[in-house]
Amino acid sequence: MNQDRLTKIALIAAPWPIYNRPSIQLGTLKAYLNQAVPDLTVDAFHLYLRVADRVGYPHYTAVSERTWLAESVFAALLYPEKSTEARVVFEREARRHQQARRIDFDQLVQTAGRAVDRFIAGIEWEAYLLAGFTISLCQLTASLYLAREIKHRCPTLKIVAGGSSVAAPSGQAIVQHFEWIDAVVQGEGEEPLVKLINNLRSGLDISTAGSEAILVAGDTRPPESVAFDQLDTLAALPVPDYDAYFNELHQLAPENRFFPVLPAEISRGCWWQKRSPQGSRGCAFCNLNTQWRGYRAKDPAQITAELEHLKNRHQLLNFAFMDNALPVKTTRAIFDALAAIGHDFSLFGEIRATTAPDTLAAMRRAGLDQVQIGIEALSARLLDKLNKGTTAIDNLEAMRHCEELGIENRSNLIVQFPGSDETDVAQTLQAIEFAQIYRPLKPVPFWLGLGSPVCRDFGRYGIRTHFNHPNYRSLFPRDLTRKVPLVIQTYRGDRTQQKKLWAPVVQRVRRWEATYTALHRRYPAQPILSYQDGGNFIILRQRRPHGPAHTHRLTGSSRDIYLFCRQARTRDAVVAQHAKFSALQIRGFLDEMVQKRLMFSENGRYLSLAVRMSSSRGGN
Repeated sequence: MNQDRLTKIALIAAPWPIYNRPSIQLGTLKAYLNQAVPDLTVDAFHLYLRVADRVGYPHYTAVSERTWLAESVFAALLYPEKSTEARVVFEREARRHQQARRIDFDQLVQTAGRAVDRFIAGIEWEAYLLAGFTISLCQLTASLYLAREIKHRCPTLKIVAGGSSVAAPSGQAIVQHFEWIDAVVQGEGEEPLVKLINNLRSGLDISTAGSEAILVAGDTRPPESVAFDQLDTLAALPVPDYDAYFNELHQLAPENRFFPVLPAEISRGCWWQKRSPQGSRGCAFCNLNTQWRGYRAKDPAQITAELEHLKNRHQLLNFAFMDNALPVKTTRAIFDALAAIGHDFSLFGEIRATTAPDTLAAMRRAGLDQVQIGIEALSARLLDKLNKGTTAIDNLEAMRHCEELGIENRSNLIVQFPGSDETDVAQTLQAIEFAQIYRPLKPVPFWLGLGSPVCRDFGRYGIRTHFNHPNYRSLFPRDLTRKVPLVIQTYRGDRTQQKKLWAPVVQRVRRWEATYTALHRRYPAQPILSYQDGGNFIILRQRRPHGPAHTHRLTGSSRDIYLFCRQARTRDAVVAQHAKFSALQIRGFLDEMVQKRLMFSENGRYLSLAVRMSSSRGGN
């Protein structure tokens, strides 16, 4: 073997990740491998950035936001005989999205294909020991096409895949049926790749990879017995190395360059593992944590130092935390430390609805201005079925906090969940009447993810059977779709009924979006429902699309009760706090507030909905 090959590997991120972010997978692996194997050269290629540059950022973004748009493009290159069927999938999906409707599929395939082929032709693959692919949602067909073409050019090069889209059992089937894939890493890749590289450099065959987390052809272990080989602590992780991304960015034409958002991670896995009544752990719909065992988090000093290093190295202030769930115990300390630095960070993160108000305020002070809250539903019954561990009133309280703090809330509302019923829909519609004063949620039809609790225990959710989504049959040869379980599943059960059942919710959310937009045009930078505190009275304003705002003045004890219920309170707690009034009087007041949609009630708990006006805003 050429000795130079023993010192060099390639890491590749294929289309279609968000183009204006470096790959955290590539950046983290590159930094760790350089630390663990100092004489190793690690070349990272963000091929998706090159493709985005060629096809144009608006078109690229439209494709990257929709799985079937993304997967159909390289399916037409991977299997040219399937190109007509792939076009049908693309055009059917594109009809739902304005920007995507403008895209010519054949031209897109040609442009993306030329960009990829030029990349492959421009690399001396014989110089590498292995090429590793990170494969998440929207990257499967592109990665398979790239890997196949690279293997054709250099048959001796070892091709290794990893990522959420090739988790077991999918990864086991992929390594069996796609002969150009030599190995698949189950779970995180740092330790398995180090062991694999060291074994290959010692002249061992890939079948003796040295890690139980590496799957090779002929591996007959059942999926549930595949081991993970992960770091005990994230303290061993160096700062991600994004230099390769910036080198590629600087090679673009000046007019196509931009300031990226830098990804960072505080933790891996998810600490929310409460056991559901069905016996599974975590959120019922979620398959994001099939890649981890347990939950691990960096300490505040480490993450603060990482952001400071990345900020200084790349002269940027926008960061996106990629965590599935930020740590409960240390989040406040982390964001207090970031705020203390005194920089004008712009941060994005995913949080639970139960995040404490003072913690969320601390996050805002540090620069958090965009979040995705794990809301998913506005029905207490449905939230219980989803095993969220939250209620609708918790979700509304979190939405109010975001509105008050000026945090853009980009959260989802799951519709068509199997086994949901008329009561779930009715509760959702009722809650929307109160929630519509806040930024609208995005309705997302439920999709069945391979490895999720619903998928593993489908019978408990009224599902008779599940199988690969039918779109895969249009993108892959039929025999492969029968043999290889893929990440997006579909099912036989109540799908048609669910679509009809949830149609009124989807329509209502559209009206919510229109009303919210209209009101913010009419009242720029003003909450739809707000209050001003006068010390012994408060004034509430309900802004409307047409006509003047409704105003209400609450004085004395009425003011006190309303402010007391800024945190969701039980009726008994309100009565205990205001003992000079009878329970009947207090109930009458609370019910009046709910009737006027100034409060929300759920199972005997009450929440005041108005957003406090800052002194600089004034009123309208």
